[in-house]
Amino acid sequence: MVVPSDGRGGSEGPGRSEAPTMVMRASMAGRATVPAQPGPPDGLPLAWSAEQWELAHQRVRLTGRAYVWLNLVEQRLRALVDEVLRPVYAPAHGEDWVTAAAGPAGEEWVHRAGAVREVSRRKGYLLDPSDDDPLVFLTMPQLRELMVQHWPCFEPYVLDRREVELALDELEVARHVVSRNRSLSQTVLAQAERAAARLLVLLDGGTGGVPADVVEELVAGRYADVVAVHPDRVRLQRDLPVEDLLDGARRLDAVGIGLGMLCQNYTGKRLVRLASGGCRVRLLFLNPASSAVRRRERELGIGRGELARSIEMNIMHVRRVRAGLRDQGGFEIRVFDETPRFTAYLVEGPRVAGPAGSRRRSTDIGVVQPYLRRSRGIESPALVLRGSVALGTSGQTGGQPGGQPGGRSGGQEPGLLEVYREEFEGVWADSRAVS
Repeated sequence: MVVPSDGRGGSEGPGRSEAPTMVMRASMAGRATVPAQPGPPDGLPLAWSAEQWELAHQRVRLTGRAYVWLNLVEQRLRALVDEVLRPVYAPAHGEDWVTAAAGPAGEEWVHRAGAVREVSRRKGYLLDPSDDDPLVFLTMPQLRELMVQHWPCFEPYVLDRREVELALDELEVARHVVSRNRSLSQTVLAQAERAAARLLVLLDGGTGGVPADVVEELVAGRYADVVAVHPDRVRLQRDLPVEDLLDGARRLDAVGIGLGMLCQNYTGKRLVRLASGGCRVRLLFLNPASSAVRRRERELGIGRGELARSIEMNIMHVRRVRAGLRDQGGFEIRVFDETPRFTAYLVEGPRVAGPAGSRRRSTDIGVVQPYLRRSRGIESPALVLRGSVALGTSGQTGGQPGGQPGGRSGGQEPGLLEVYREEFEGVWADSRAVS
C-alpha cells in the first residue's frame, strides 16, 4: 500500500494530503498493474433518473424566478446610483469617479471590481460596449453601500431609507443562493419576490408601475396570456387578492352566476371608492329566476332555491353600492338567462410608461374560472390572464385608431384575455338591465 505523506513523516494529521490512497497489486510477472479507476458499480447508469430530473427542473424554476427579480433590482439600483452620483463625482474625477465616491472604506472592493473589468476586457467578455463601465462590475451590496454613504444625495428621490435597507436585507438570502446555484425554497422565493416588488416601487419614488409579476413579461406570450394557474379560488386569492386585482382599475367587466369573489371578498365601501374614482363597472349575474339556476342546483346537489337566494343577495348588495354613487351611469348591473359556462373578472388597468418613456405596456388582467359539473365556483381551477402587448407612444393600440382593450394589433392572434372579452360582450348584448 502506498500512503501519501502528510509533510511531517506521519500518515495522519492536519497537513494530510488530499491525494487518494491507491492499492497496487502485483501481476503474475511481478509488475505492478494500473490502479482501477473509480466509477459507478457495474450495471448502475450515470444518467439521471426521472426523480432527479424533476428535482432539477423544480430548482431551475424557483431559481430562475428569483434571478429575474434580482436582475431587475440590480439594474434599477445601478441606474439610480449612476444618475445621482455620476454628476457629482465625474466632473472632477473622470473615469475614477466610482473610486472617489466609494472613498477609503470602499477602495478595496472598487479595485477588485476594476481587476475583474480588466480581465473581462482582455478575454472579450464585454459583449456590449455600454458594459465597459466600473459601475457594472459592482455587486448589489456594493451599490447599496454607495447609496447609504451618500444618502443625502438620494433622499430627494427615494421615499424611505429604512424601508429600502429592509427590502435589500430580505433579498440577501435569495441573492446568495442564486449566485452559488444552491437550492432555493418556495418560502424564500416568495419573500424575495415581495421584497423586490416593494423595493422597485421605493426606488421609483413610490410612483413606479411595477408589474405584479415580472416573470409574466417573459412567459405570457408563450401561453396565450396565461400567466398563472391555480387549482381553486382559495389559492388564487392567496396569491392575487381582490384588492390587488382591482387596484387602479379603469374598467371592470364581470360575468358569472353570483360573482361571489367580488361580492363576498370586496367590501361595499371599497367598491364605492373604486367606482367614484372613475372605474366603469359592468356586472352580469345569472338570472335567479331562470331554469339554468335550477339545473345548477341539481348539479351541485343543493336544495331548491338556495342558489337563487344567494344570487339575489349579491345583486341586492351591488344595487346598494350603486345607489350610493353620484354618477350611477358608470355602474351597470344586468342579468342573463343563458347556461353559465364560466365566471370572469376582466380588469382594464392604467397605462404605465416603459423605462425610457417611449413605450407603454398594458396592465389589463383577467381571472377566469370554468364551471365544473360537481364543483362550486370556489373549488374550480382559476386562470390568471394578462395582456402582454405593448402600446405605442401615441397611446393607440396596435396602430389602430382608438386602440383595442388588451393591446392587440390588427395582424396578431388574440390572446385568451381578448377571447373572454368578446364572450362577455356577447352575453352583455343579450342581457337585461336590473333597475
